[in-house]
Amino acid sequence: MAVARKLFGTDGIRGRANVHPMTGEVMLQLGRALAGVFRMAPHGGRAPRVLIGKDTRRSGYMLEDALAAGLCSMGVNVLQVGPIPTPGLAFLTVDMRCDAGAMITASHNPFEDNGVKFFSRDGFKLPDEAEARIEELMSSPELDTRRALGADIGSARRIDDASGRYIVFLKKTFPRHSTLEGMRIAIDCANGAAYKVAPTVLEELGAEVIAVGRQPDGININDGCGAMHPEHIAAVTREHRADLGIAVDGDADRVVLVDENGEIVHGDEILAMCALEMKQRQALSCNAVVGTVMSNLGLERALSGLGLRLVRADVGDRYVVEAMLREKINLGGEQSGHVVFLDHNTTGDGMLTALQVLALMRREERPLSELARVMERTPQVLRSVRVRSKPPLEELPEFARALARIGADLEGRGRILVRYSGTEPVARVMLEGDDRGEIETLADELCALIQRAIGENAK
Repeated sequence: MAVARKLFGTDGIRGRANVHPMTGEVMLQLGRALAGVFRMAPHGGRAPRVLIGKDTRRSGYMLEDALAAGLCSMGVNVLQVGPIPTPGLAFLTVDMRCDAGAMITASHNPFEDNGVKFFSRDGFKLPDEAEARIEELMSSPELDTRRALGADIGSARRIDDASGRYIVFLKKTFPRHSTLEGMRIAIDCANGAAYKVAPTVLEELGAEVIAVGRQPDGININDGCGAMHPEHIAAVTREHRADLGIAVDGDADRVVLVDENGEIVHGDEILAMCALEMKQRQALSCNAVVGTVMSNLGLERALSGLGLRLVRADVGDRYVVEAMLREKINLGGEQSGHVVFLDHNTTGDGMLTALQVLALMRREERPLSELARVMERTPQVLRSVRVRSKPPLEELPEFARALARIGADLEGRGRILVRYSGTEPVARVMLEGDDRGEIETLADELCALIQRAIGENAK
């Protein structure tokens, strides 16, 4: 049963920077509550430690210091690593033996937004129950009785070599006997957290690198670039005749790839090609892959043809990882490009994923365009409607009747899914079927009904 939470969505807390809940005041309380949830008291002769990273948004400075202040007030020592990809923060939380990690980022959202997501000492995102407990403590007087005093107040300091540690980790996930020499790779860093790390990893592995989106100024993160705008890296790839194009998002936990022809390769294709290769190497556990309810039907068909299962989880890489751990499966992800290789890291990692695909290209000596043919995408239509509220969809009479009718009509020849976003005031409509024209018409009908009932500008 889902745990009720008001601040946390499917991937931490997110919102407009300097507007509730993304304010300094809330971050201060979050820091105090985080310490309380983990019952962080001095142990083993040292104070507990929390690692804080961020992406390149201007508001990150304000929120980072407020979060650190809340933690220090509870006797926690804070290590601040500055701009680093979210998966780098997850890795370092474990590698540096910290009690928790906090990443300040709004991921693929525009620069005006910001957010925060937490990792436990084992590098995994917090479960719903822990997030609910954080929210409970934020409004509880319990924390006031546990303030640190005198020499027990925590300290905060900067760690200068964090990015270097993560770069070494990434390179170790690439086959030791192989290099990227002779390859030309284009990469779009989204003016985000990977602007230093991503090009450096590729260059140190021997590639010729054409890097764009690597000049963050605090307000240009995700602005017409990165994984949310793959047409940019596609154009760069074609212009420079690169062997591969890589586009990460603002915190680099997702990736979109572009083949040598400038054609986009999404997360579902990445999962299919990696599953096949891992099966051939006997490296795929349980003959299964974890996807989500949004994963393309073509992925399920391709995996079935290989004798593999697709296990569907709720949307959000946190839920993908939970399913992977529960089912003991080591490969999973989302079509958006959050791909998780549990043998290497605990969360979606854009650069790690790109390196695994590059290693596959080296092993097979085949271009990405050929490898991606392992699956054929079923036509899929995705629509979004901004909403002013999120009532249960079955309580919208006109919409519910249309949904039931369309679902019955598509049974056995397509799929339909309607859900609210966990991070934005948006309803998402997804339809799959072999007739694109038909599903586009049906998606438009459903979106119009949502707009009429609860649309942001509906009267």
